[in-house]
Amino acid sequence: MEKYAIKDEFIKLGQAMKAAGMVDSGVEAKIVIQDGQVQVNGQVETRRGKKLVPGDVISYQGMQVEIC
Repeated sequence: MEKYAIKDEFIKLGQAMKAAGMVDSGVEAKIVIQDGQVQVNGQVETRRGKKLVPGDVISYQGMQVEIC
């Protein structure tokens, strides 16, 4: 599992996916999130603006990234 360090107290799901290299663009993040292809902490998440905090884990296409 990869880790992605944030500088603020939270990061939005779409931004985190792009920053961590899980998707190539914000548009791609929006599409895969709305399609229900992304999980946060084991639960399907369809809100691109979902606030992630340290300890949250994003799962998408076999990749996992932990926010720290």
